[in-house]
Amino acid sequence: MKNNAVILIFAKAPTPGKVKTRLIPALGEAGAAMLHVALVERALGTASATNIDVVLCATPDSTAPFFQDLADDFDVDIAQQSAVENLGARMLHSLDKALENYAHVMLIGADCPAFTAAHLFTALAQLAAHDVVITPAEDGGYTLIGVNKTAPNMFANISWSTENVMEEQRVALRNARLTWAETSTLWDVDRAEDLARLNSLKPPFDFQLPP
Repeated sequence: MKNNAVILIFAKAPTPGKVKTRLIPALGEAGAAMLHVALVERALGTASATNIDVVLCATPDSTAPFFQDLADDFDVDIAQQSAVENLGARMLHSLDKALENYAHVMLIGADCPAFTAAHLFTALAQLAAHDVVITPAEDGGYTLIGVNKTAPNMFANISWSTENVMEEQRVALRNARLTWAETSTLWDVDRAEDLARLNSLKPPFDFQLPP
């Protein structure tokens, strides 16, 4: 029998110059990498507070000390992301693998510190009546996708890291004949103008912005 639900968190290693690249002009390479670490820790803390199973899906190397330390600190499992370059293919691989053991799978990144446990429970509840649930982001993307089932083409023709992601995802789901629900829109941290909003988070966000 399958377990009820799991939260997958996609995370990259915090290599300066390779993460939060759109924030490097504002924070520098080292500062952007430090922000990434704080965001991953925030996502793990929020997901762990639900008491739903959590798996940290790591890239490029799940055995790196950074990921192993996080798995120990937050008492979560760790998995290696697929090596394929396309984000949609990597997400589909992880979702399908998780569905082997869980009835409901939710996948989030580490870019949305506004997530709370309540948001995650709201998304999970939508899976009682839909194949897919999505939490849109203000910048045109999305911050969560949850599934009861997948389709091979559910991430087809999506221009990742653009303002068109959410609209193209709707088209892909419609073409894949999957039903979906959308929860309330949240904001994520991808642009310099998003940084000021970190100070308004509750509980407080554990990151000191440069002066």
